[in-house]
Amino acid sequence: MKKILVSTALLAGVLSYAGGFRVSLQGVKQLAMAHTSAHAEDASVAFFNPAGMSFIPSKLSVVAGGFGASNKVTFQNLNTLQSTATDNPLGTPFYAAITYKPIEKLSVGLSVTTPFGSTIQWPENWEGKEMVQKLELKSFYFQPMVSVKLADWVSFGASYIYARGIVDWDKAVTQFGGQVNIKDKKASGHGYGFGFYFRPDPKLDVSIAYRSPVDMKAKNGVATFQFPSQSIYSQLKLNGAGQDGFSATLPLVEEYTIGLTYKVTPKWLVSADFNYHGWERYSKLVLDFENAPIGNSPSDPTVLISPKNFKNSKTFRLGTQYAFTNMIYGRLGAYYDESPYSNENFIPETPSFDTYVITGGVGFKLKQFGIDIAGGYALPQSRNVNNSALGFYGQAKAQAFYFGLGLSYNPF
Repeated sequence: MKKILVSTALLAGVLSYAGGFRVSLQGVKQLAMAHTSAHAEDASVAFFNPAGMSFIPSKLSVVAGGFGASNKVTFQNLNTLQSTATDNPLGTPFYAAITYKPIEKLSVGLSVTTPFGSTIQWPENWEGKEMVQKLELKSFYFQPMVSVKLADWVSFGASYIYARGIVDWDKAVTQFGGQVNIKDKKASGHGYGFGFYFRPDPKLDVSIAYRSPVDMKAKNGVATFQFPSQSIYSQLKLNGAGQDGFSATLPLVEEYTIGLTYKVTPKWLVSADFNYHGWERYSKLVLDFENAPIGNSPSDPTVLISPKNFKNSKTFRLGTQYAFTNMIYGRLGAYYDESPYSNENFIPETPSFDTYVITGGVGFKLKQFGIDIAGGYALPQSRNVNNSALGFYGQAKAQAFYFGLGLSYNPF
């Protein structure tokens, strides 16, 4: 039981950093068109492909925006037919970016985003309370970048990624009549990205980008236990506050993206993207505790190895924009996002589904300023959960929607 307790807790931690799935909320304009990437109109392209900065028409470009993300997950035990639903608060991811051309063929920029982060909250006494009651996560990506225009029709760009992550997780320990809180506020990691951006014809933009894996180093994690009996604390070799520290390397996945935008007419454009996510990096997670002998390694009882069976996944996106006037733009899109794990590996800490998403929005240009509004409605496909490792069986369903407001400033 002790091994299951802590492996589940830390599994929740690593998945929280990765999101269990890629949260596509890094640009309001992009979301309205299915979160497609080949749009070099302002600094919002920076997160998707740093090479796109070279094709931004303005010498200086500043963008910022935020989202509201609402989701609800329902689990039904098919034996008892009892249903349990989450009561998740509204998520508020944001993004900001600035780009500047100091000379004609050189662009520099900075992108700040929250690509992974959400809160899932189940009832305290639900049947899966020993797996999770509440899991709150936040992540921040800081990406300085540079782009060089190699020719009038092609550019190359690269970025450095500094990532910070926070996880705060609660669960019940019914065997001992207590609870545990898993918290890490200082996990960090480093990575990089690069890409090429092509405009071989004024009607066609092509974006090819790669974002590297990021190994999040959790060096100061703290597990805080609360038990009614003092003997349990000494048995687990916890300190006087009922705590033990841990360290781990939490891998985040790499991402490949190919996108294109074609201007069918001067007023109408169509965009498409293909994303490939390297989730197979989650083959296992190794956790090293300071004192607690709760591991499963034959050579070190404080080392816990948690096997995982994630698979690489794909996302297909299609979006469009139509200019009603020089000031008003309408946008629509749809995409399909694969879950990175099977029904046999489903976990309630970060539930993931094969999902269809419909998006739309409008944009307004007021000389140097732009205002964009977008929304998305997700249609996750229900899952017949069969996780024998956690003893978790039943049917899981979900629903989600997103809305966002973005601002842009392109003075010259």
